[in-house]
Amino acid sequence: MNTGLSKSKYVTFCTCPKALWLKTYKPEVEVRDQSLESRFEVGNQVGDLAMQYFGNFVEVTTTDKDGKLDSQSMIIKTEEAISKGTDVICEASFSYDGNYCAVDILKKNKDGYDIYEVKSSTKVNEVYLKDIAYQKWVLEKCGIKIKNVHIMHIDNSYVFDGKLDLKKFFKKVLLNDEISSYYDDVTNNELNAKRILQSNIEPNDKIGIQCFDPYNCGFFEYCTKGIKTPNVFDLYKISKGKATEYYNNGITTFEQMEDEKLNNIQKMQIDCELNNKEVIDKNGIKEFLNKITYPLYFLDFETMMPAIPMYKGTHPYQFITFQYSLHYIEKKGGDLRHKEILGDPKVNPMEELAKQLVKDIPKDVCVLSFNMNFEKGRIKEMAEMYPNLKEHLLNIHDHIIDLIEPFRAGYYYNKLMNGSFSIKKVLPALFPDDPSLNYSNLSGSVHNGGEASDIFPKMKNMSKEEYEKARESLLEYCKLDTYAMVKVLEKLYEVAK
Repeated sequence: MNTGLSKSKYVTFCTCPKALWLKTYKPEVEVRDQSLESRFEVGNQVGDLAMQYFGNFVEVTTTDKDGKLDSQSMIIKTEEAISKGTDVICEASFSYDGNYCAVDILKKNKDGYDIYEVKSSTKVNEVYLKDIAYQKWVLEKCGIKIKNVHIMHIDNSYVFDGKLDLKKFFKKVLLNDEISSYYDDVTNNELNAKRILQSNIEPNDKIGIQCFDPYNCGFFEYCTKGIKTPNVFDLYKISKGKATEYYNNGITTFEQMEDEKLNNIQKMQIDCELNNKEVIDKNGIKEFLNKITYPLYFLDFETMMPAIPMYKGTHPYQFITFQYSLHYIEKKGGDLRHKEILGDPKVNPMEELAKQLVKDIPKDVCVLSFNMNFEKGRIKEMAEMYPNLKEHLLNIHDHIIDLIEPFRAGYYYNKLMNGSFSIKKVLPALFPDDPSLNYSNLSGSVHNGGEASDIFPKMKNMSKEEYEKARESLLEYCKLDTYAMVKVLEKLYEVAK
C-alpha cells in the first residue's frame, strides 16, 4: 500500500480526508464520472501545449513497461536537467520524505526557479492555491529556491486567427501573496494526511458541501449508501448546501421532509412518491397545448465547447453547434417527417447549419424545443455571426415554445421523474415500457450529449470506417432527441382529453 503523498492526494486530503482514505483503501467503490474523464483528457491536451510556451524545454515524463508513470526515473532526470542548468523543465519531479510532486513547468531565473501550474480552466480556483502551495513546499524542502509561483490558465477572450498564439491563449497569474496562508498550512496538513494514509480505520467525515465542490465526489454514493432513496438530495432544485444541512440534522427521507418549508413542486414530488400518485392538471396542459400551431417543428441542437479553438474566429470554450435534428408535422394529424444535418468537423460547421436551418424552418411557424433557452441561445449566436441570415434566424428564435413548460409548472408529474424535468427523465417516466425510447438501447457509441460533444471533434482524425460509424451514432442519437419530443407532445394531448 502506497502511503506517500502526491499533489493530487494532498489536494484530496484538503478537500476531504475520508476521500483520500477511500482512494487508497477502497478505490473500487468510486464512481467515475464520464465528464471528469473528459476534463482530464482536455487538461492533458492543454498541458502539452503549455510546455511550448517558453520555447525550448526538456520534458522528463517517463513511463514503465505497463504505461504507468515512473516517478523515480523522472526524479533522476530532473536532477540531471537541473545540474545541466536547463532553463525550462516540464513535469520536473521531486520527492521529500514520501512527498512527491511533478511540476508542470519549472523555469529557471537568476534567483532560483519559478513554478508554473497549468490549468484548463478560465480562472484561478481556490483548490489550485492548495495544489501549488504543496508544490512549493516540496521543492523548497528539496533545496530548490522558488522565487515565484504562477497559474497558467486559458484566456477565453482570445480569438483564434488560424494559428494558435500561446502567449494570448494562456494567461499567467502571479500568486505569491495568495498562496502564503495555504503554504503555512502544508506542514500540518502533510502530517495529518499521512496519518490518514497509514491508518486502517476508515475516517468518519460528515457529508458536506465538499462532496460537490470543487467537484462531485465519486464516493458520494458509497458515503450515503445507508439512506433510503429517493431522499433529500433528490428533491427538486434543492441546493447542495441545504440538502447537506438537512442530512446532517438527521432529516434524509421524504417522510421526514413532509413538514418542512418547501416549494409547491417539492411538495408535489414528495406527495407523489409517498402516496404513489400521478399529477395530471388537464386545464394547465390544455392551456399549454393551445399555444401550439401547425405546421409544427421539433428542434434539437448538439454542440461542443472545445478548450483549444478549432476554427478561425472562435474563442476557447465557445459553443460550436455542429448538428441538429428536426422532426416536423405540416398539419395536425399529418405525417411525421424528419430532416437533419451533421457538419464536417474539419471546418466550422456553424455557417452550414445556419444556412440549412433557415431553409428547413419557414418564418412564423411554431417550433418546439425542450428547455428552449439552450436552442434559443445557439440561434442568437448564429444570428450575430451571420448577419445575412439574422432576420430569419431571429424569427425562428422568437417562435420557439418550451415543451418543458407543463412539467416545470407542475401540470404533469409522476414519481419516476424523481424531481427532474430533463428530457432524459421525463421520457422514461412517460414511456417506461418502450425500449425504442430508451437512450441506453441506441446501437451506436453516443447515448448522451457529453458523448456527442466528445466524439465530433475526434472525427476529423478517424479512418473512413470509424468516421461513418461515429456519424451514424450522432445522427441516431440526435434524432431520438426530437422524436422524444414528438412522443411527449402526443402524451400531453392524450392525457388532456
